Amino acid sequence: MSGLRTFFLSPRKLGFHVLLAIGIFIVICVIALFILDSYTRHGAEVVMPDFIGMDSQELLSKESVSKDYIIVISDYLYDRKLSRGTVLKQDPHVGEMVKKGRKVYLTVASDAPPKVVMPQLQDVSLRQAEIMLKAIGLVLGNVIFKPSLYENAVLEQLYKGRIIVAGTEISMGDTITLVVGRNPENLSDSNHNETLE
Repeated sequence: MSGLRTFFLSPRKLGFHVLLAIGIFIVICVIALFILDSYTRHGAEVVMPDFIGMDSQELLSKESVSKDYIIVISDYLYDRKLSRGTVLKQDPHVGEMVKKGRKVYLTVASDAPPKVVMPQLQDVSLRQAEIMLKAIGLVLGNVIFKPSLYENAVLEQLYKGRIIVAGTEISMGDTITLVVGRNPENLSDSNHNETLE
């Protein structure tokens, strides 16, 4: 038993086992690198084409595109000038070097405008109300002036002829009519109804 222990623990044999362990470790690392290189398709890169302006449904059905890329529609933006499904943005960007099989995230045009929440405009100035409407994508339509002690303050907010309560969801791009206070001395019959440009 002591002879066997001496055989394995002798300095010469111990050095051999250390070298053997290092050699096995190096071989394992080399094999792992080859497998990783093959898995990640190292070197199989292509130039990212320009998909902007194309129809996203056509891209999804093209075999030439699907064999090199995985197309993912990640977001929709409303643009009334463009037809539904038109590609507006892409990631990765045009001209980037990417590996085959890479996911390409597209932002496409939507045919339905997004919803926005109607703000509270009552008691704010006409100028401030106009800024608030523009900030969320609503359009200021007619401005109706009514006699009031509160000069230039919004008295009512109207949507399609009816009072609209703050917090109501409407479509971006819709038009809002405002009823605004005007000092009776400054109010004439000719300016009861104005449209701001």
